[in-house]
Amino acid sequence: MERRTIDPRPGWQQTVEEQGLIYPLTLPQALESARAGGTPIPDDAWLPYWDESAYYVFSLPEVEALEEVVEELHRMCLAAADHIVTAHRFADLGITDPRVVELVADAWHRRAELPSVYGRFDLRYDGTGPAKLLEYNADTPTSLVEAASPQWFWMEDRFPGADQWNSLHERLVAAWKKQAALLPPGSPLYFAHSAADELGEDLMTVAYLKETAEQAGLDTDWISMEEIGWDSLSGRFVDNQLRFIRSCFKLYPWEWLTTDRFADHVLDTLDNGGGTGTTLWIEPAWKMLLSNKALLAILWELYPDHPNLLPAYLDGPRELATTKGYVAKPLLGREGAGVTVHEPGAAPVVREEPCCYQELAPLPSFDGNRVVLGAWVVEDESAGLGIRESSGLITDEYARFLPHVIL
Repeated sequence: MERRTIDPRPGWQQTVEEQGLIYPLTLPQALESARAGGTPIPDDAWLPYWDESAYYVFSLPEVEALEEVVEELHRMCLAAADHIVTAHRFADLGITDPRVVELVADAWHRRAELPSVYGRFDLRYDGTGPAKLLEYNADTPTSLVEAASPQWFWMEDRFPGADQWNSLHERLVAAWKKQAALLPPGSPLYFAHSAADELGEDLMTVAYLKETAEQAGLDTDWISMEEIGWDSLSGRFVDNQLRFIRSCFKLYPWEWLTTDRFADHVLDTLDNGGGTGTTLWIEPAWKMLLSNKALLAILWELYPDHPNLLPAYLDGPRELATTKGYVAKPLLGREGAGVTVHEPGAAPVVREEPCCYQELAPLPSFDGNRVVLGAWVVEDESAGLGIRESSGLITDEYARFLPHVIL
């Protein structure tokens, strides 16, 4: 693994926008606040999210080894999910509503009947030691489009004839084809995102997934979560033309779907396989077991000292406070929100909100850039890699995406 610099392509911004990356630039938080107050923001204040001034190089044996790690981690996560259900450890994940517990357990037991498409592992890896699992984004992972499309075309422009850890597009299309038989017949598969997303990342991700489903031959439609209506006469969710929504891919976390003001309707009408409800949601409810940071502690409990895991606990940092240091992660945090870093020797802090306390494994630095690998899984197989860089130890919404190549 090596970081190399390179001159960006002329007109790169327009190029990647045409390839589906509709937000190639980001704005620092302080300037966002100024913009919200009506202050004009100069063009040069924007920072690149898509950054092709550098790229990462991997060897083929290195990528093949990482693919094996990802697939093993995925199998371990599925085994951990089964343990959570059979040992009834939902409370460790903060899932206490009996109805939600029952439906998640039922979804797990009937998972062969429920479409499930993709997920993303975030890994610490520096090219030398074993890759370490930082977290698993299995319910609503983003950064998909840039990993699947623009970086592939970048490679073809810059390194024709080279290769890349990237079979995302083909695998997504194949997954939809394979799982089409699990969808309710005679109605479109809706693709929904929240209109509250101002950056357009959710919109872009859902649009891309919709495109892959259409290439697989599925009948699809489009709606925002805020546009989904409830027909009290029929007791069903409907679109803005009052058509029943029988199946819907939602880029909207299950912990929101089961707690917002329509949660009772979601739970009452959930199609958990076998056509026993009225709306089938993708990803399925059992993904709540994998998108929760408590999974990290349960994995460490089930697979202690595994070379690809970091020590992690739910009841506090334990020995980590005095040995390696630790990171406190809210069970349902996203984009680094709420994450705190605690160096070794500092007084241990047990936070009031439920957290996972994971050993501090600082992200490797390449030319002063902190790097995290986002390794994708489609169905149960490794499917691709996306690399994000940040200036600090926490990868947040201001991280940069860099392409990679296998040479």
